[in-house]
Amino acid sequence: MDGAKREMKNSLQTRLSLWLSYAILIIALVAGGIAFISAFNEAHELQDDVLRQVATMFDRHHLPVPAGGFGRVAVSDPESRVFVQMLSVPPAGGVGTAGNPALALPPDLRDGLQTVGIGRVTYRVMVRTLAGGERIAVAQETEVRDEIARDSALRTLLPFLILVPVMLLVVALLVRRIFRKVADLSVEIDRRGEQELHPIAPEPLPVEIRPFVEAINRLFGRVEQAMDAQRRFVADAAHELRSPLTAISLQAERLAQMKLSSAAHEQLGVLRQGIERGRGLLEQLLALARANSSAVAPGRPMSVQSVQRLFRQVLEELMPLAEAKGIDLGVVGDTDARLLVNEVELFSLIKNLVDNAIRYTPSGGRVDLSVLAADEAITVVVADNGPGIPEAERARVFDPFYRILGSDEIGSGLGLSIVRTIADRVGAMVSLGWANDQAQTGLRVTVAFPVEKKPHVGQIGS
Repeated sequence: MDGAKREMKNSLQTRLSLWLSYAILIIALVAGGIAFISAFNEAHELQDDVLRQVATMFDRHHLPVPAGGFGRVAVSDPESRVFVQMLSVPPAGGVGTAGNPALALPPDLRDGLQTVGIGRVTYRVMVRTLAGGERIAVAQETEVRDEIARDSALRTLLPFLILVPVMLLVVALLVRRIFRKVADLSVEIDRRGEQELHPIAPEPLPVEIRPFVEAINRLFGRVEQAMDAQRRFVADAAHELRSPLTAISLQAERLAQMKLSSAAHEQLGVLRQGIERGRGLLEQLLALARANSSAVAPGRPMSVQSVQRLFRQVLEELMPLAEAKGIDLGVVGDTDARLLVNEVELFSLIKNLVDNAIRYTPSGGRVDLSVLAADEAITVVVADNGPGIPEAERARVFDPFYRILGSDEIGSGLGLSIVRTIADRVGAMVSLGWANDQAQTGLRVTVAFPVEKKPHVGQIGS
């Protein structure tokens, strides 16, 4: 809860929505108060005009005042009740004609509008002197007037009560729509791979965000330059080391042809083994450099490749290594599938998986290759009956040069790193598991290539 509150507090979208909502509410309250007061005063003015008109009507048209000089205009609606009486003679006992109680108005009221309190009741009174010299008073209860004015003023607030929630909703939707491009930008950047450093297009973004995006693009450029320099260094170093290693290897072969003692031959064997290990490391470094350069330089030629055909090519190249360790290396099943990929990259991926399996499977073991085809993905599987990789180590084995402790096999620790780099390049998913789940032995590596439509599946030779 504290993290969510902190995130909302630091959210520009939330803060903008809240401040706009506060501004709308404050403006609505001020405008509503002004409208209420204006409508209230205007209603009072209209009611004063009614009193003036009634008094003028009695004067101009010489209408008779109720008998006895006192009375009222009796109507069914109490809100429209108006008292009319003469002020020339004060009321006797506060009663005019029967059924028409007179108001105890002071006879010395000045002409015009005024407010008079009689007992606990307050009246708005209009006093007018008629042409004949008589003075007439037209009165209305202020409580009734105030109630009418309040009703009229409240009706003016009705649009505010409807519009304010609508405005708050519109503001929230507009702010969310405006910030949607920023959210889409964050999703687009988050989905990028570590090698995807191409610039972000600033055109569809708001002007205020473009400087930030341009700064990110400049950072991407600097990072890409640094990574290019690092890749060039690795590739150049590997190429430069090829020649001296080849020369050393030739010298070792010539030395082996000479008459040496058994101890010297034993040391020479260790030397040649180290040379071969260094040569393999160089080849792996070059493969890793090529895989990384493919990831940052898209556009390599792609074509539809048969997985079974690439299996055969890999077997032809690595079969001597498998036979040297007495490992049964083969393809399980005759199902074939076709992938739209770069042939060199797919070959390198499968070769590194098989080479890794052969190296870490004990002598007399088994390495199986297979392919599974489904509507959603085409999966390449390489399984062996070796010791496998513990679950705690599976996230680390994809790091360059990382090797599991206790392994005596000769290797560079780059095989699975190359596999992961190529898989990320082509959008495939690599996962590790036990070849035998019950015994928790062996390694099963699956590489799932997503397909947009059903892949071509057939039999070898079909």
